Amino acid sequence: MISREYAFLLNGSTLASGRPVLELADIGLRFGGIQAIDGVGLAVTQGTIHSIIGPNGAGKSSLINCVSGLYRPQRGRISLHHGDGAVELVGRKPHELARLGIARTFQNIELFRHLSVLENLLLGRHTRMSLSLLPALVWFGPARRQEIAHRALVEEVIDRLALQAVRHRPVSTLPYGLAKRVELGRALCMQPALLLLDEPMAGMNAEEKEDMARHLLDVNRLAGLTIVLVEHDMDVVMDISHRVTVLDFGKRIADGTPDEVRSDPRVIEAYLGRDVA
Repeated sequence: MISREYAFLLNGSTLASGRPVLELADIGLRFGGIQAIDGVGLAVTQGTIHSIIGPNGAGKSSLINCVSGLYRPQRGRISLHHGDGAVELVGRKPHELARLGIARTFQNIELFRHLSVLENLLLGRHTRMSLSLLPALVWFGPARRQEIAHRALVEEVIDRLALQAVRHRPVSTLPYGLAKRVELGRALCMQPALLLLDEPMAGMNAEEKEDMARHLLDVNRLAGLTIVLVEHDMDVVMDISHRVTVLDFGKRIADGTPDEVRSDPRVIEAYLGRDVA
């Protein structure tokens, strides 16, 4: 059940729980002579945290980049489902995908370092702004009401992510873990139907990871937000994920619940280098 405190994140296109919101089929991506992704398919269910794991170079980030439009796979289908049906994503530009409700964070923080936390979060509202240049410049009537509404939503995100104390500080002055939280906040300000997180806890200490995991669980459980998570910390993945897909050398080698994946001999071999019968 959606909490009233997190209802502001709803974008009106949320599917019923249990239905696939994202489907990938036979994705193939090659860079010259390197096959980065080879025939990968998976389905992400509405309202779940679906993690993608694998050793370094397994193709995890490349797969996320295909979904978000940064890379275009040479073969395969990527479908986003919403209330009106399904939309094919391959071939669409990143800004088009953002308007369809796909938000993401990056391995390396991609914030405007000279801007404040508040200003960075407001930039997350750009896909929801509908006024033309002249009314926006005049800032009267509809323009004023729209900006007030955008700022109100940003304030909600600041409150939920506990960013009040740093709201006016330039991002460049923030500790690494806090800047990562700001990047999550900017993605949430888009009111996404699907949130893609590429190693959101990389470089964090234990306390920062715990805080980030708590925020992810809150937006998933209390807002019903569907999350695709690429992460190296296996303890975090196994604790918060509903489903886990494992890649190795660009191929899918396992897919299931955390318990199923944890005990899969192919996963053990990929991570530990053991010979399995």
